[in-house]
Amino acid sequence: MIPPSGAQYELVCADQRATVVEVGGGLREYGDVLDGYPSDEMCRSGRGQVLAPWPNRLEGGAYEWDGFEHQLALTEPSAGNAIHGLVRWANWEAVEQEPARVVMGHVLHPQPGYPFTLRLRVDYRLAADGLTVRTTAENVGERACPFGVGHHPYIAAPTGRVDDLEVDGELLGSQKLDETRRMDAPWRMQVGEVTVWADEAWKHVQLFTGDSKPDVARRSLAVEPMTCPPNAFRTGEDLIRLEPGETFAGSWGITGS
Repeated sequence: MIPPSGAQYELVCADQRATVVEVGGGLREYGDVLDGYPSDEMCRSGRGQVLAPWPNRLEGGAYEWDGFEHQLALTEPSAGNAIHGLVRWANWEAVEQEPARVVMGHVLHPQPGYPFTLRLRVDYRLAADGLTVRTTAENVGERACPFGVGHHPYIAAPTGRVDDLEVDGELLGSQKLDETRRMDAPWRMQVGEVTVWADEAWKHVQLFTGDSKPDVARRSLAVEPMTCPPNAFRTGEDLIRLEPGETFAGSWGITGS
């Protein structure tokens, strides 16, 4: 039987364990740090997924690029949005593998609404100080393309309630969060007993207490490093222009336990 998330790649470093999956190239679990999902279930609520070539929502799925209009499929039809990119359900390949590391690769080919070609790599690595995730994207097509990326980990609340979780020293309490914050990159955010960090590439973070998602509602906090905010394909805010042959690279991670 093939698991719903495809092949499973376990990373081990001392007492740390993490699992990366074939479907979407995402992070299914990381010890007790993340609110992951079982190997016999599909990913729900974006848990651990890679969000490319745009993170978050794109209103109407429509945008203009270099004088041409493009229309993407509305993957959040109730709100009329295209959400979280095009690779969450694609098959990724383990192109490098070591006991504490795996590099997942995927080529995003041209398709309706995004007629560009990207070679994507996500390098997951465990070390004594925690998890590091390095994402690269190379434009292997013939023309410039718009690009953004994000990741969607949920930090588990140790008590099972985000109400008891402190973020940078502030107790969340009854706050309902689904907001994007512009960050002074590089940045570090203390979330309970762990620190989520990101380098200069990640200028935004989405915080989400999951109130509208029964499987994660208020038991974990999504802390989503993003290169751009929602709607960047329409507004151009912090949108990356990748010329043919150019490569984006950025790293983020989780330390502490």
